[in-house]
Amino acid sequence: MCGIVGIWGNLPEKRPVVEQGCGRMRHRGPDSEGYWEDAQAGVALGHVRLAILDLSPAGHQPMISACGRYVLVLNGEIYNHQELRAQLEAQGRAPAWRGHSDTETVLAAFAAWGIAASLAGMTGMFAIALWDRQERCLSLMRDRMGEKPLYMGYADGNFVFGSELKAMTAIPGFDGRIDRRALSLLLRHNYIPAPYSIYRSIGKLSPGQWLTLTEADLRARSLPSGTVYWSAADVSAAARGNMLSFDSDSVAADALEAVLSTAVGRQMISDVELGAFLSGGIDSSTIVALMQKRSSQPVRTFAIGFDDPAYNEAQHAKEVARHLGTAHTEMYVSAADALSIVPQLPTMYDEPFADSSQVPTALVMRMARRHVTVALSGDGGDELFSGYSRYFRAAGWWHKRQRLPQFTHGVLAAATGSAAALMPAGRRRDRFEKLSEVLAADSQGLFYRQFVSYWKDPAQAVIGAELPETCFDRQTDEGLHEAMSLLDILSYLPDDILVKVDRAAMAVGLETRVPMLDHHVVEFSRRLPLPYKVRSGQGKWLLRQVLYRHVPQALVDRPKKGFSVPLASWLRGPLNEWANALLDPVRLNQEGLFHAEPILRKWREHQQNKQDWSTHLWSILMTQAWLDSVRAADVRPS
Repeated sequence: MCGIVGIWGNLPEKRPVVEQGCGRMRHRGPDSEGYWEDAQAGVALGHVRLAILDLSPAGHQPMISACGRYVLVLNGEIYNHQELRAQLEAQGRAPAWRGHSDTETVLAAFAAWGIAASLAGMTGMFAIALWDRQERCLSLMRDRMGEKPLYMGYADGNFVFGSELKAMTAIPGFDGRIDRRALSLLLRHNYIPAPYSIYRSIGKLSPGQWLTLTEADLRARSLPSGTVYWSAADVSAAARGNMLSFDSDSVAADALEAVLSTAVGRQMISDVELGAFLSGGIDSSTIVALMQKRSSQPVRTFAIGFDDPAYNEAQHAKEVARHLGTAHTEMYVSAADALSIVPQLPTMYDEPFADSSQVPTALVMRMARRHVTVALSGDGGDELFSGYSRYFRAAGWWHKRQRLPQFTHGVLAAATGSAAALMPAGRRRDRFEKLSEVLAADSQGLFYRQFVSYWKDPAQAVIGAELPETCFDRQTDEGLHEAMSLLDILSYLPDDILVKVDRAAMAVGLETRVPMLDHHVVEFSRRLPLPYKVRSGQGKWLLRQVLYRHVPQALVDRPKKGFSVPLASWLRGPLNEWANALLDPVRLNQEGLFHAEPILRKWREHQQNKQDWSTHLWSILMTQAWLDSVRAADVRPS
């Protein structure tokens, strides 16, 4: 687990710039720092290392292949690298190994098999940059599910890339202009989806893609299209003609437990202390149960608790930990503890990010890092196995729409929208607005986009708003539950959940691993018929059956609280002064990013307790706080 940064172009003094970029993300790799340059070709690579596998200097990066042709920097872990080594050795294509790091294995695989075949055989999370000294080309690669970040773009004719934006803004000529498409998407979703970033000049490599930049591309300042080597959408399309079948529910549970257990076992490999997060819910409890089954020692588990019982699940986690026999650590935090994190969020998340569960996430990462260097999480279970309650709410709305004659949809949508506009803020207006949106949507994707959007029309708030096409515009012939979960796998999971976890963990030098997102588990889930996911009105049915084999049902079957904070009351109380300063109308008008009036109207309604606009306001507040942070770092957004 590390951070990478690089530059290719005619900048004369690259080393100070790359080293400054490494310094800005030292938190991602506090154990060592490396630099490599080919002055003739004009390429320079930097790396900061969090040593997990092979703690010796043999794992140091940038790393040169045994044949001398390739130079690589890698952020992440390749869980099956020992299997890849065995394959190389069996084929007589392995070099004389210098150590036992996965980085050395990956380099040898690229040299022996090429990029496409190597990626197809790798299981892991990664962002990789590979320089080919012979062909003088640079290849970038990102893991299938998007666990590791990779930004890229041009700065004054130089191609730049990095694990974090702050590592790239140090490069002379960096273009700090705001991308209003990204800002519009942020207000809609509370995150910025790939391939966009907050800067016009910088994008993100999408999950499951790789690209190769040539000298001709560099001269033209162009960016080649990425090559898709794995896609959840393609996996889903193929699965519809190849669904799994089982002789019994017990056999189905055996199959799921086997594929999950294999993923967990792979991800428990580490040369440093390892543990897991445990909320006491279905997903984290399943991962911890499978870890403990494989371990001869008590697994280290971590949970945080809150004094407010409406947001506290620590007691449930303690009961599960006691049953499984883990070495459990919990920490209760006050509102003051949680609020102390808020000023650090803009720097931690590197671009505006507005999922308020970033607050408890940052707290639990900080606590776990005091004890371990690697922690497994249960993220992904809701998306893979239809666990979110919103899937059931959305299905209810959609089915109501489907019972109405098609020709009435447009008329009723307009009528209910007009009625909502005349109503005062409150739940009744919310219901009319929701009904109007459902009636107006002419596809499952557009319906679900509206259902999960915060600012339904970001142009209300963003000056010069543009809304590009996203995965929600894609057409699908899947059922609604499967369509919604796929859309979350394509966007919400990589661009919200995994961003939230990666940035919070790496801010304290902690590696997180997500066994549910092993691509073998994902492929299994897409081939799993819906009745194994949703049964008797309950999601994650089969996953629950696996867990019940290890933990009594009574310990884990309860309403899910989620990893949340009382944001609405905070904005009316302890965060009020902070928010007021960020929403100063003079400032909003001078910056020219937002229309002040609709934002301030929501702020007033929220303060007067007429409506809970906290999730809408949080995206604005995180943008304003981020602007302050980048100005302090001497980046001039415009």
